[in-house]
Amino acid sequence: QVQLVESGGGLVQAGGSLRLSCAASGLTSSGHAMGWFRQAPGKEREFVAAISRYGSTTDYTDSVKGRFTISRDNAKKTVYLQMNSLKPEDTAVYYCAAGGIFTSVVQNDYPYWGQGTQVTVSS
Repeated sequence: QVQLVESGGGLVQAGGSLRLSCAASGLTSSGHAMGWFRQAPGKEREFVAAISRYGSTTDYTDSVKGRFTISRDNAKKTVYLQMNSLKPEDTAVYYCAAGGIFTSVVQNDYPYWGQGTQVTVSS
């Protein structure tokens, strides 16, 4: 059974930092590209970042480039999202997802999803 469990969310002031973690079980450690998505209140879920199976390729949505960093530790079966210089518009539920061989910005390319972790950035 595949399970993705996010942690690390919370309340932070604008300009602060958080690191999200996503622990995976039931998956081959290096068999899947991994992604982070987010959904703000009243908005559709959107792509944030993705990383290839061995971490050689990363993709980011434009609004987080230079502020967020996605990484992975296949030995620990864990994916991270380091978020710096947080803004109030980053407030959302952040979801971890496991996909196929290649990175993708398309949600339907990710068959496995976590339950989400809340990130709230105060101004």
